[in-house]
Amino acid sequence: MKRLTAILAATTCLSGAAFADDDRIIVGFATAETGFMQAYDKPAQDAAMIRIAEINAAGGLLGKQIEVVNADTKTDRAEGAKAGLSVIDAGADMVVVSCDYDFGAPAALAAESNAMISFFLCAESVKAGIQGVGPNSFSASVLGPVQGATMAEWAYNKKEARSFYRLLDTWTEYNKSICDGFDWMLPQLAGATLVGEDTFLNEDASIAAQITRIKSLPEEPDAIMLCTMMPGAVSAIKQLRAAGINSMILNGSGVDGSYWLSAVPDLSNFFVPVQGSIYGDDPNADVTAFNAKFLEVTGGEPSTQYTYPGYVMIDVWAKAVERAGTTETSAVVAELEKMNGEPTLFGPRTFTSELHHQNQARYLIVETNNGKPGVVDEWTISAPIPVADLIK
Repeated sequence: MKRLTAILAATTCLSGAAFADDDRIIVGFATAETGFMQAYDKPAQDAAMIRIAEINAAGGLLGKQIEVVNADTKTDRAEGAKAGLSVIDAGADMVVVSCDYDFGAPAALAAESNAMISFFLCAESVKAGIQGVGPNSFSASVLGPVQGATMAEWAYNKKEARSFYRLLDTWTEYNKSICDGFDWMLPQLAGATLVGEDTFLNEDASIAAQITRIKSLPEEPDAIMLCTMMPGAVSAIKQLRAAGINSMILNGSGVDGSYWLSAVPDLSNFFVPVQGSIYGDDPNADVTAFNAKFLEVTGGEPSTQYTYPGYVMIDVWAKAVERAGTTETSAVVAELEKMNGEPTLFGPRTFTSELHHQNQARYLIVETNNGKPGVVDEWTISAPIPVADLIK
């Protein structure tokens, strides 16, 4: 932790006293330091700080040191808008906002209204970009629909799943987007059938009615496409297994991590897609090396795959700034939109004038078996999801 403290001291300004000048470039983090979104935002922000420290140690960006200003959104939409304006007033050249579209959008919209670039730390709704915020907004992660499509196609091809049940938590755009990708992919899988579908809310204490409908099916489905996120995901998964439903459960990346598994002892037949593995078994040695560096710098290992997009975000933005020779918004956006398969530590990134997100990506497949998660496969969907299908 001492090393992270030193990095923060060297690169961070926490008050409104910092203003952009010719000697430094300022990144403003309008992210959750409190509330449940902190669990997603903090690891990604720590990874971003590691990339900032690397750039500064190598001489900076455009020959200038990168500094940081922070404002806490408190996992609250109204506070998010205030936080966005706060870091803008503090001189930010680029605004970083929360992982989730719903909670990050208010700060991103504040940046858009000031003609500034915003980057969602790891939002995976297509709205976290042109379609929901505006032409200067990007996300460093991979679209939620790609996750749903990946899990459907992988389960069909590698697990011979043919009957699927769709269970959607309607709480956030991210959850909906996972099921949207599943819905796009399923009709393309010959012989695959949707045997039922249902909805619930993340805060629901019980999904007994939904479970009754699953158990009333003539046969248990091969797979349940569960489109949800924390904190409610734990309760839903626990209830499904407690009811004796043994179907494989597929979910998006929002439930990656072992921190919650003690609540569902000996969970098995549970699968999620991840951009990189936090479990020490990533096939890319550079990811394992990053995990070790993260531990050295922060004192803890990455808790979920959502750590990684923070590093990617700073990496691609800094490359665009260097190529543009300026932090001026339109010039940097133009350079970002030229990126086609841009190499990053966690896979290539492509941005276009139509889409500031990833509509195809290689995912590692993590299986939890007897309470232990680990990489068992990898999969890339057979075709990118068309932009028209993403914005329906």
